[in-house]
Amino acid sequence: MEIVIIGNGITGISAAQSLRELQPDWKITIVSGESTYHYSRPSLMYVFMGHMRYQETKPFPDHYWAEQRLDLVRGWVTGIDTRAKQVKLKDGRALPYDKLLLATGSISNKFGWPGQDLPGVQGLYSLMDLKALYENVKRAKRAVIVGGGLIGIELGEMLVSRGIQVTFLVREESYWSNVLPAEESAMVTRLIQAHGFDLRLGSELAEIHAGPDGSVGSVTTKSGERIECELVGLTAGVRPNLAVTEGTAIPTGRGILVNDSLETETPDVYAAGDCAEIKTPGEGRNTLQQVWYTGKLQGRCVAHVMAGEAKTYDPGLWYNSAKFLDLEYQTYGFVTPRPSEGETYLWWEEPTGPRGLRLVVQDGAVTGINAMGLRLRHRVCERWILEKASLDFVLDHLAEAAFDPELCRRFEPEIRFALRGQPVPA
Repeated sequence: MEIVIIGNGITGISAAQSLRELQPDWKITIVSGESTYHYSRPSLMYVFMGHMRYQETKPFPDHYWAEQRLDLVRGWVTGIDTRAKQVKLKDGRALPYDKLLLATGSISNKFGWPGQDLPGVQGLYSLMDLKALYENVKRAKRAVIVGGGLIGIELGEMLVSRGIQVTFLVREESYWSNVLPAEESAMVTRLIQAHGFDLRLGSELAEIHAGPDGSVGSVTTKSGERIECELVGLTAGVRPNLAVTEGTAIPTGRGILVNDSLETETPDVYAAGDCAEIKTPGEGRNTLQQVWYTGKLQGRCVAHVMAGEAKTYDPGLWYNSAKFLDLEYQTYGFVTPRPSEGETYLWWEEPTGPRGLRLVVQDGAVTGINAMGLRLRHRVCERWILEKASLDFVLDHLAEAAFDPELCRRFEPEIRFALRGQPVPA
C-alpha cells in the first residue's frame, strides 16, 4: 500500500507517524515544497528575533525520518490525477498513490486590495514569508500591519525588534473584539498602546501604493488617510490552501470538503488540518479548525481511517493559548465576545494588571474560561468544564488550577470575593 501525504506541517506529520504505528509495512511518502523537514511553524518569530536557530525548530533529528521509513520528497505539487492516482510535481515527477492525504494548511488572506501583490507586501505563515521578511526589512523604516489578531501581534513584535515603526490598521473599535469579550479586548488594546505601537482602531485599508522603486511606498485607508511605509503585513486571518485541488474533481467550499471521518467524496482521497472543511449535517455551518492542536488531532484521526478503522473526528473541548506581547492568554470552552442566551459572564480584573479571569456560567455550571496574565493548568480547567463543575466548586478550588511558581503573588482570594459578588441567575 502506497500512501502520499501532501504537507509536512503538524497534521501531515501526525498522520504519518500514526500510520507508521498502525501499518508498519506500508510505504509512506511526505511531500512538501516549503521544506524537506518538519519544523515548528509558531517558532518563526523566535528565529527572526534571534532567540532560536532554524535547526532548533525541528522537533525531530534529521535521521528520524529514515529510521521510521518515512520518505521525504521536496517538491511543489502542480496537479493530482485522481483517476490514475498520481501526484504530479513541478519538476516532472509523478508519485503514485493508493491513498492520498491533503494536509496543505493555510495561506494568508487577501481581499483584493489594489497593490496587495507589490514587492514589500507579505503575510507571515511560512518559511518563504520569513525569507521575504529578511529582505523586506532591509529597506523598511516604517511598516503598516493590516488586521488585528495573533499573527499581527507577532509580526509587529518582530519588526519593532529591528527598530521599525509599526502602525496597525484594525477595523474593529477594540483589538480582536470579534473574538474576545469587551474587557479582554480592552486589556489587549491598552497593552499594545503602552508598548508604543501606533494602533489605528476603526481603520480599514483601501489601497497599497508603490513608491519610486516599484515597491511599497505608502497606503491609504478608507477614510482617505495616507500613511508612508516601506513594508505592509497582511495579517487579516488565514484561509485554507486549496491550490492542489485546482483542476481536480475534489469538492471544495471554503476548504476541502470532508465528512466527520475526514474523507472527501473522491475515493481514497482525504483531507485534514487547516485545509479541511468538515461538513455539518442540516443547516449548521461547516467546521474549519485552524489551530495547532486540532491539526494534530485530525492528523491522528485520519490515519486510523486511512488504515481501515471506523473512526470519526472528535475535537474534544476547545482551547487555545497565545501571547499578546508579554501578556499570556488562555481560553477553554467557547467564550464568545458576548454571552449567548442562558449564559452569564463573570469577570475579575486586577486594578494594577494586566491580569483578568472570566468564567462563563450556564445552568449553574462553568462552561468557559478566559485567563489573561494568569497561567492555569490545562487538565484542571478541562476537567471542570467536562464534568460541569459548579461555580462555587470552581471558585473554592481555584488554587488547583494555578500554574504560576509557588512564590508568585496569588490572586484566588481576590477572584473569589469579586466573582461571588456578581449576580448569577438561579
